[in-house]
Amino acid sequence: MAKRANPAFAGAIVLVPLAALGYALTVATVQQHTYVHVMAGLLWTGIDVFMGAVLGPVVGGLDDEQSSAVFQRLTPKMAFLLPMLALVTIAAGIALAQRLGLFPDAAPWLALFTFFNLVPALLLIAYRLNAWRDWRWQVPFAVATVGSLAWVGLTFDLILSGSVGFPMPAISVALILVTLLSVQGFGFLLPGEVRMYVEMTSESPDHSIIAAIGKQNAMLGGVQGFLQLLLIADMVYLRFGGF
Repeated sequence: MAKRANPAFAGAIVLVPLAALGYALTVATVQQHTYVHVMAGLLWTGIDVFMGAVLGPVVGGLDDEQSSAVFQRLTPKMAFLLPMLALVTIAAGIALAQRLGLFPDAAPWLALFTFFNLVPALLLIAYRLNAWRDWRWQVPFAVATVGSLAWVGLTFDLILSGSVGFPMPAISVALILVTLLSVQGFGFLLPGEVRMYVEMTSESPDHSIIAAIGKQNAMLGGVQGFLQLLLIADMVYLRFGGF
């Protein structure tokens, strides 16, 4: 897929966001950290809103072959770009909330957050790609499930004992919205892109299949954009509306 996306583009779109995230989590000032988080989030949101509000209606008026041609060029690039923007936005945002003291005693909640993000997304990937018997899915699923459950087990007693309280409402809402975004993005959108790639690289690509999956992904991108706008509203409240 990297070859179809252009290897230089694929490499840059992975390395640059990761470098920005690494910088934000290590030596960046609070302002620089905030910039990385906000810019990644704006790009992620803007692309999803564009996909749902503009691209979806446009390709909806094209025939299957024309729609397929659009998605054959677009999908390889989006398969690299959107997951990286999502990863940087989420990781930088959680770290920033902790850095600002808005998410104290986060360990047990992050353990639950990790479980409810990874396990449902991986189950959806297996379902949509029929990968239940594929070791390339089984190994990550086993590691994610055992690892996240172990983390929950090691930290959940803090919640039961009452030594750790619930996160503030705005943080709780953000965690729920991010979970919905992650499960939908990695469990629905990404497998759809993989299925389109498999179809477009087959000996006789079926343009109707590529077009149908592409239109579905564009529609889901719109849903992603709406959830992200809700998340932005929640962040504005967190920053200016009091805690």
